[in-house]
Amino acid sequence: MTAIRIPRLLAAGVRDDDLPERHAWLAGLGAVVAEVAAAWGLSLGDPYEPGGYCAWVAPARTANGDEVALKVAWNHWEADHEAEGLRAWDGNGAIRCLRSAGHGDSGALLLERCPPGHSLGATLPESEQDVVIAGLLRRLWDAPVADSAPFRPLGFMCEEWAASFERRFSADGRGLDPGVARAGAAALRELPTGAPRAVLLCTDLHAGNVLAAEREPWLAIDPKPFVGDPAYDTVQHMLNCDERLAGDPVALARRMAGLLDLEPERVVHWLFARCAQEALDDPSMREPARRLASTLT
Repeated sequence: MTAIRIPRLLAAGVRDDDLPERHAWLAGLGAVVAEVAAAWGLSLGDPYEPGGYCAWVAPARTANGDEVALKVAWNHWEADHEAEGLRAWDGNGAIRCLRSAGHGDSGALLLERCPPGHSLGATLPESEQDVVIAGLLRRLWDAPVADSAPFRPLGFMCEEWAASFERRFSADGRGLDPGVARAGAAALRELPTGAPRAVLLCTDLHAGNVLAAEREPWLAIDPKPFVGDPAYDTVQHMLNCDERLAGDPVALARRMAGLLDLEPERVVHWLFARCAQEALDDPSMREPARRLASTLT
């Protein structure tokens, strides 16, 4: 086994999931990193800290001296088409994918380096983050989606989530209001079917996944591409706005809807669906879910 340093969040993610397959993946990660680096002629630096929960990412240099980044991720269905999404965007609001390959239960991506690399969340206050996130989303939604593209519909992900949520709620509701639980699962199933248009979605755009760059002021990283309702794509950012989500989730949803010229009620409804889903494990989401539900007709 080739020894590599494991960033803090990646180690925590594997430990907290407690899945045997993830432990096996982490045990073999060093060998995969070494194999990819050799095949692509890369000299590697130390991985970024604190890192992410599902991937090992480090700065690298090619044999030609180009500065890049290597990402070796644990394959999970939500992120199956990250490379294809980045290629579809081709640097328009997101980092570029230069090369990709599969390695068993790992996926390797050679990515554009993004200096200075400070996250949006560590740089600007939330009100300014809203504007940056909205600007990036508008650009990402402009990408053409060919009929032959591999991207799955948003409804596929939402159905998986709804089914999992219902199983877990039935086994252990953990004090979550049954009415909120039923309405949340129903919304996850219904909302994808009523979208006025379908675009290529990032689905995981929040201030921690936006980095300061030299090529552009801000670039998105770590997308989980699906095709569907643009109103959905506002949600992950809002779920990370703890104080405003707790204080006035409806106002937060309406602000993001206004910045993106979206129907406010759809954004409110999507935020409710995700708050209800998250409320099973995170009690802080229960009051926002209740308040959002009270505004829906």
